[in-house]
Amino acid sequence: DTGMGLERFSSVMQGTNNVFETDLFRALIDAAAQTTGTALQGLEDGKLASLRVISDHLRSMSFLIAEGVLPSNEGRGYVLRRIMRRAMRHATLLGATDATIYKLVPTLVREMGQAYPELVRGEQMISETVHLEENRFLKTLSRGLQLLDEASATLQKGDMLEGTTAFKLYDTYGFPLDLTEDALRARGVTVDTKAFEVAMERQKAEARKAWKGSGEAATEAIWFEVKEKTGAGEFLGYDAETATGEIVALVKDGKEAKSLKAGDDAAIVVNQTPFYGESGGQVGDRGIIRGAKSALFRVTDTQKKAGGLIVHLGKVESGSFKMGEAVDLDVDHAARSAIRANHSATHLLHEALRQVLGDHVAQRGSLVAADRLRFDFVHTKPMTAEEIAKVEDIANAIIVQNAPVETRLMGVEEAKESGARALFGEKYGDEVRVVSMGEPVGNGLGWSVELCGGTHVKRTGDIGLVKVMAESASASGVRRLEAFTADTARAYLGEQEARLKEIAAALHVRPEDAAERVKALIEERKQLERQLADAKKQMAMGGGGKDMGPAIVEIGGRKFLKLSVSGVEMKDLKAMADDGRAKIGSGIVAIVNNSADGKLGIVVAVTTDLADKVSAVDLVRAGSEAVGGKGGGGRPDMAQAGGPDGSRADAALQAIEARLNAA
Repeated sequence: DTGMGLERFSSVMQGTNNVFETDLFRALIDAAAQTTGTALQGLEDGKLASLRVISDHLRSMSFLIAEGVLPSNEGRGYVLRRIMRRAMRHATLLGATDATIYKLVPTLVREMGQAYPELVRGEQMISETVHLEENRFLKTLSRGLQLLDEASATLQKGDMLEGTTAFKLYDTYGFPLDLTEDALRARGVTVDTKAFEVAMERQKAEARKAWKGSGEAATEAIWFEVKEKTGAGEFLGYDAETATGEIVALVKDGKEAKSLKAGDDAAIVVNQTPFYGESGGQVGDRGIIRGAKSALFRVTDTQKKAGGLIVHLGKVESGSFKMGEAVDLDVDHAARSAIRANHSATHLLHEALRQVLGDHVAQRGSLVAADRLRFDFVHTKPMTAEEIAKVEDIANAIIVQNAPVETRLMGVEEAKESGARALFGEKYGDEVRVVSMGEPVGNGLGWSVELCGGTHVKRTGDIGLVKVMAESASASGVRRLEAFTADTARAYLGEQEARLKEIAAALHVRPEDAAERVKALIEERKQLERQLADAKKQMAMGGGGKDMGPAIVEIGGRKFLKLSVSGVEMKDLKAMADDGRAKIGSGIVAIVNNSADGKLGIVVAVTTDLADKVSAVDLVRAGSEAVGGKGGGGRPDMAQAGGPDGSRADAALQAIEARLNAA
């Protein structure tokens, strides 16, 4: 009642000055100090603050991830990402150069896991998600700080970085404003945040102006009006694919109509229908609506509008339709059967994924169509071929059981307590539909139990077969499976077998030996490419590198080896530059290459004894800028750059030589 939560109460009872000195934080701060190599004795205020930020934000990010939130660039995912990156930035301020925060997760679980078992269950997922985000952040930080250093090189204490520059760092390179401010604060430099906000608003305005829209937003309001007059209607599709109904609304060109004639693209709403409106990842049904005197309306899609109104979209192919008319509705049986099989297969794949990958797997989206299914789920790394095979085997084993698929209506809390899986972020009413598949394993429910409003097969055997044909990344921390079922799966397997036989015939081997033969051919090609690269290198360096005299001049008492070649890979250019340094002993090497794509590659190398006197980066930038390139980068002893025109190799070498003469 007083606002004295657990942390403040602990601080009072333990006699500490603040919550960070209580046993709730002590172990986390100690672990953070040890991991970052920070001594706690005589600690500066700034470093102590960083340790506290890390320990506090570690808790926040871990609980969010355990609840199913993943870092992203919008909504709650963006809030999580900002929390994570602030903690990671403070880890770098303490001297951390590699991923660090994820190493603290076991300490958090040890301290709080008993009271919060979701941390124990999600420990692996939390660690992997934090580790993945840290690696992304470190790449962003490295690139962003480099660009920030260049942009702020001339700024002194008390100066202000232009807001447009800060916005470019954010918009083009993903470097957040708060990190820019943190990085400059130590130098006493601020950011023009007002100009930053102006640039942000300008971009949003341009985006809004560029978006023309599809016209849907303007017509959405009409569905609320229709629903208010007619009600949502009754869905009969769980038990039937045909029904008779009464037309309660006709919509054409975004407006209500009293009748439709042949050729009209329109929408029909009836009081009851077997057509399923697109929702929950399942596409809408197709089919036919028949009226009086052979009138026919071809339904190409069925949508749910205004929170449950089922709308049949399509075209009048013959006759006419009027308000209040009785019509016969007939769902496309073949498409509905395929959709049912695919939807039921997503449930089996979901449970199989949890068994193979772990309990952290949770659905993040799906597409259930007649010809395929797609399933997005929480997982931080690509699945191996062995894992995919295990998932397929488990799902197909349940299909072979030909086990019953049952549905029950339950209260939402009762359903969750029974173990039914709910889709994260989905809103449910007081009563939900629970779909159970497989032989009962507990609570009288099946092997797979989920809250679902879609259409499903009667028995798992009706799915026939499930075959995963692709696994890929969908978003940060989210993977995607694409699969076929039944006849589509069998057709896919037949096509794959035919292709394998065709490849085997071309390789003159048996199908089971094709993979090994392809591997051997790839290795042979790599060897030939290496031999070709070595031959090009030797030719460019003057017959094995023995005669490079004509390419060497002296500038200011230093040897300068310059060389122009063509058709050489960048990695080989660097190797040639190393050979050149070894040949001249002390000096500078500049090699330019007219590459196969017509562009210019430039490499400059400086021997160790001159690296503190002559910068390879300065020289390579001089060469690049002279031929219309955009600078370059690297180390003081080895740098590379490029240019748009490979024919200007001599101009690049002349510019590098001129820069050396001016030094």
